Amino acid sequence: QVQLIQSGGGLVQAGGSLRLSCAASGRTLSSHGVAWFRQAPGKQRELVASISSGGRINYADSVKGRFAISRDNSKNALYLQMNSLNAEDTAVYYCSAADFSSYTYWGQGTQVTVSA
Repeated sequence: QVQLIQSGGGLVQAGGSLRLSCAASGRTLSSHGVAWFRQAPGKQRELVASISSGGRINYADSVKGRFAISRDNSKNALYLQMNSLNAEDTAVYYCSAADFSSYTYWGQGTQVTVSA
């Protein structure tokens, strides 16, 4: 079992930056694929960024060049640095860790609101 506790998020003006954190307990995150998802009102949850267990990083096209995912194995934590935020980034953000091929463990979610 992996427990994920999120922090960060909040309200920011367009063009601003936020950093989301996700602290893990129960297992070492480095042995899992990890990711950040988001869900905007009335929309399906979408994958924002991921790091495979082998270290490969992928981003959704909508956030490439603006967001950066990283993990600190010494702290057993995952991060999402979000820059140049715009209104379309407004959503509830979730961190997640995979077991085998599916994302099984989820953080509690944190609201990110970008004002115009």
